[in-house]
Order: sequence, then structure tokens, then C-alpha cells
Amino acid sequence: MPASPRTARAINDRLALRLLQDRGPLTAGQLKQLTGLSRPTVADLVERLTTAGLIEVVGEAGEQRRGPNAKLYGIVADRAHLVALDVRTEGVAVLVSDLVGRVLAEASVPIGGDTGTGPAVERAVTLVERVVKEAGADRLHTVGIGAPGLIDPASGELRDSSGLPAWHRRLAAALQERLPEARVSVENETNLAALAEQREGVARDRDTFVLLWLGHGTGAAVVLDGALRRGASGGTGEIGFLPVPGTGGLPSATDCEGGFHSLAGSAAIVALAAEHGLEPSPEGDEPRGAAAVREAVLTVGGGRGVEAGRGDGAAPAAQTGGEAASGRAAGPRTPPGGPAEPTPVAPREADPAPDAARAAAARFLDALADRLALGAASVVAVLDPGCVVLGGEVGRAGGEVLAARVEERLRRMAPPPTEVRPSGLGGAAVLRGALLTARESAQAQLFGTP
Repeated sequence: MPASPRTARAINDRLALRLLQDRGPLTAGQLKQLTGLSRPTVADLVERLTTAGLIEVVGEAGEQRRGPNAKLYGIVADRAHLVALDVRTEGVAVLVSDLVGRVLAEASVPIGGDTGTGPAVERAVTLVERVVKEAGADRLHTVGIGAPGLIDPASGELRDSSGLPAWHRRLAAALQERLPEARVSVENETNLAALAEQREGVARDRDTFVLLWLGHGTGAAVVLDGALRRGASGGTGEIGFLPVPGTGGLPSATDCEGGFHSLAGSAAIVALAAEHGLEPSPEGDEPRGAAAVREAVLTVGGGRGVEAGRGDGAAPAAQTGGEAASGRAAGPRTPPGGPAEPTPVAPREADPAPDAARAAAARFLDALADRLALGAASVVAVLDPGCVVLGGEVGRAGGEVLAARVEERLRRMAPPPTEVRPSGLGGAAVLRGALLTARESAQAQLFGTP
């Protein structure tokens, strides 16, 4: 049965808006070429979308072209404003953007563990209100929140989880009360990080992959056949509770102590570094575990470097040509969709680190890779994702040096061939993921897209 004229117009409008969203401003001629629609049909939809206030003329296509055919049409960016939040146990980061994703203002505030629930909620909400005001966001539409813990798939609310601050669960309701014109939604932070890596990071060429979150805590996100998988109760990816050898105990349903978190959380990484004589010096709000990894990568990368995957920490002959210590080219692999944001592996020092320091740093990275491979191998053996992204601040700090070590161990531990990539976004992935989901939700409602 052919579509009615009204349905056909709606489909054409959605297609044009999607192209303008993905490719930026386009002329009517470019829309005609990309959609395959006739010139009169494109002219009608441009007039319709302009009248509706969804698109506008934003410039002309080249200095040599003039007239109607040269007009560049783009989405009306200030038709709606968006807020994204990254909620951590120790603070909140906020950014405000327009409808096309251009960041207008951003800020963060620490919230200590001794802060009461009410004051913590008030501090977070006040920060949001301040950033919204600074951005001049008078058309607030959607607020996307990324937070640790389980999201109830039925209600979309953050479930009560032992070990997480109570203010996390109250924040969404408080924001909805103070910002009644906005739609507020919550998503697990690791899931948002995976979406960001899939859209803007190192997994853009992957329909199936697993993101292993390594920051203050641990988590995992599973993307299968292009879709994020949350599980029956929203608990997919709670890898911190995974029983693993080497912890001296077992986790419980309410406490991940004794699980993978005890080997790969920031505190565990710092303790492991101390065993190898390393004392990290964090920069800003960087997790101490990430600082330990970053400094170790810097040390093994200085001078001759250390071969990835080696268990003895010995330093092989010098590498040349800008190669990383792992023997791979520095930086992430470039996916077919275009160059990924470079992974900031620390630069080489001018002078080689002493052999003893380099060997200690290599042994620390080897030991950490052993731990990470334990958790990753369990996921790989069950899901066969083909790719594991080491996310979070630790994953980005480790870069190719740590990723190569984990990949080498996975080849020995799990039959499915698995590529290991360092994060392209690090800790910023949660905020980017929250913004992406808020933007898609707002555009779907405003543009009438399903």
C-alpha cells in the first residue's frame, strides 16, 4: 500500500533533517542529490521546514554563487537547548549545548563524601541552574544524566545500589522539579561512554564491541549488532561484581569487594603501583589510578621503551620512527568513518628514564594487564565481541601501551580473536554520551522522527 501524501511528506522531512543533522548546512541542490527527490519536492520541504522554524538560511555555498540555489540551510540551533550531566561519587560535571550540539557553557563542582543528601542535591542543581544561565539557554528542552548504578528498564529511574550516595537517586527528581519545562532522563554512565565511543571515538567502525570502563570504579557496556544491551534488570555490564581469582574473597549482591573491582578499581591500581615502588601524582581531578598508569607509560616510553606483553620488564633495543613502547604505531587505529580523536599517550621524555625505574614501570603495567585480562577474558569467552575498548581515565592513560599488553594476554586466555583499543575519549565519554542522547531525544520530538 503506497504512503499517503501526508506520510510521504513526513518521511521526506525526516530524511532532510537527518542529513542536515549529520552533514551540517546544505543547499537545496545538495539535498536533492542526497535524497534523490525531485527539485519541486525539495523546494516544498525546504519551505515547510523553514515555516515550521526547524531550519533557516545560515549562509551561501561559495563566494562565486549567488541566488536561491546558493543558500545554505541548517537546523535552527537555538530552537532548543540541552543539558548533560556526568554524576560521579565525588562530584558533578555539567555542560549546556544548543540543538546541533555546540557547547555553550560547562562547569563542574566537587561533592565530598561527607556532604549530606540535601546539600549535595542542592549543590548539583544550583550548578546546573548557573551553567544554564551562563549559556543563555532560554529554551531548555532535555536534560541527560549519566550516573553509576543500575537503571530500572521499566521506570528509567536509578535503582538503590549499596555504596552509591543517596543524592544520586534524588537528583533527577530535583532537577525535574526545578526545571519543569525540561525532560529529564538518566542512563548508566558506562552505557553512555560506549555510545560516545561508538559515535565519536574509537569504535565508530564497530557494530559489536565491549567497553571496559576503568576510572575510579569499574564497569562494562555491551553493544551487539549496533544496539546497546541493558539486560532484563538493567544490570548488563556490572563487571565489578565478577568473581575473579586473586582477590582473597567473593563479592556479594550488595558489595563488589572481592570481585573484579578489587583488582581494577582506581584504589586497587594505586596499591598495585605501590607494590612496584611507584607513587602517582594526579593532575587536577584525575583518578590516582589513572595517574599511576599515565606516569608508568611515560616512563617505559622514554628512551628505549619496553616491549608490550613482556612479563619480565626487560628493556629491548631502542625503537625509532615515533613508535609507542608496545611496538605499534602510537595513537588509536583509524576507523573507516574518519580519524578518531587521538589517544593522548604521554610524550617521551627528553632523557631516558633510569633502567630500574623503567623496568619497575613495565612490571607494573604487565601486572595490571594480567588483571584486566581476567575480566576481559570472561566477557570475550561469552560474547565474542571482537573488540574491547579500554575506557575511562585509566584506559585512555594506558593508551596503546596498555592495550597491547591486554590484547596479547587475551590471545592466550580466550579463543575468540579480540582486538583491544584504548579509549578515544577517556573520562569525557560520559558527558559526551549524555549530550548525544539528549540531543537525539530532543531532535526526535521536535523533528517528529521515530
